[in-house]
Amino acid sequence: MFSPGRSAGALFLIVSLLMSGSSARGGPADPQGAHAPGARAGPAPSGDMEKRIRELEEKVRELEAALKALRSTPAGRDAARMAELERKLELLTLEMERLTLGEAASPAPGPSVRGLGPAASKVYQVKQGVSIGGYGEMAYQNFDARRDDGSASGLTDTLDLLRGVLYFGYKWNDRFLVNSEVEFEHATTGEGNEARGEVSLEFAYLDFLIRKGLNARAGLVLVPVGLVNELHEPPVFYGVLRPAVEQLILPTTWRENGAGVFGDLGKFSYRLYVLAGLDAAGFSSDRGIREGRQEGSQSKAEDLALAGRLDLVAVPGLLAGASFYSGDSGQGQVPKGARVTLWDAHAQYQWRGLDLRGLLVSGSIDDVQAIDALHQIPAASDPTFCAKPGGPDSVCFDSVGEEFGGWYVQAAWDVLSMRQGGTASLSPFARYEEFDPQERVPEGFLKDPAQDRHLLTAGLVWKPIPQVAVKADFQNSGNRGGTGVDQFNVGLGWLF
Repeated sequence: MFSPGRSAGALFLIVSLLMSGSSARGGPADPQGAHAPGARAGPAPSGDMEKRIRELEEKVRELEAALKALRSTPAGRDAARMAELERKLELLTLEMERLTLGEAASPAPGPSVRGLGPAASKVYQVKQGVSIGGYGEMAYQNFDARRDDGSASGLTDTLDLLRGVLYFGYKWNDRFLVNSEVEFEHATTGEGNEARGEVSLEFAYLDFLIRKGLNARAGLVLVPVGLVNELHEPPVFYGVLRPAVEQLILPTTWRENGAGVFGDLGKFSYRLYVLAGLDAAGFSSDRGIREGRQEGSQSKAEDLALAGRLDLVAVPGLLAGASFYSGDSGQGQVPKGARVTLWDAHAQYQWRGLDLRGLLVSGSIDDVQAIDALHQIPAASDPTFCAKPGGPDSVCFDSVGEEFGGWYVQAAWDVLSMRQGGTASLSPFARYEEFDPQERVPEGFLKDPAQDRHLLTAGLVWKPIPQVAVKADFQNSGNRGGTGVDQFNVGLGWLF
């Protein structure tokens, strides 16, 4: 069991390492990491920046005085001279704004840093001060009127602004920065109804950058699992919707309050966090652990968890690694703790226009019968009860899964990659997934065949520039219960 006592000991060890690292010999930490091309130099000293701002202010005053004098004389009719002075004044003003805002109006997002998306990584690339970025996505979903078994699907087509996101970061110096993501879902908010939208923090953390191999992070952090949870900006992943395996098995976007360490060790990068655990009261038969996420909102911390990730990053174009999560989820409501354990293996290979991705995830939940009792789902006293005619389906199929898992493979090819020059891309892609939140259920219950699902997604992604993606795809959805509903999707995504 990952107990609070052991967690405190782990945190004490982390703090001890940080304190020793902050006074260790050597240069300042490299906030970019070993695999972040195009990293900028460290921040200029604040004294130099203030001196430069004073110099610019003096030049602005001189230009303003020259313009005033020119307008008051017959020479003021010299339109060319006036235009030249105004142009110089505008350039100086813009430079002052960039220095004052700490390059908040910086160029397009650069490389991914520390596993985060390009826009989320901007704070690591500024010299000092404020960083602003963001992303958004819209999706049109057109559902088939019939299920696979011929019955009416009853689903309504939707056109939804799924989310609009703003990143705000601030870099004090080459050791300390804060990064945050504020998300607005479904364009508006309703009275206690998440389907109407909500505003929430996706992450908000403080980094203490010590050295390349050891840095510290604390706050609301993204759980470092899978391929999409940390890299969830729309132009980064293929398909209008995120992979189903990384929504219903790995519950993207998954974040939680916690603290830990991260860094680069030779050919590998790692992240290791102590987090508030999941809440078993939210587990369900069809959505697994997804609704057990506490999302940093007054998170119950009777039970803590450990999450980590290790990736091979030294081979150009290849990302390959594994991640894990383990911790109790009872939060004082399930006597034995209801431990959740999961792991995933993931890989992505990019070569010229080719992009191959794959992921395998497997998980288990202990003390499921106690969780079912918490949900007031009575266990059948007769193990054969659910197999008898007339057995109540609501009881037989509603148990939380003791084991759950899934996998997917994906391939994409940029057909414009052989062209010389240009930033546009046009990528046909296909993704196949299989997943089941009820791979095994307690004795006395039945697996719901409708939860054993497979999904084939095929479509096209056009990027006129790397930061904008127009997507269209068709999804063939099936399950062992014959109730799958196919759909056609069109999407728009952007980042900045």
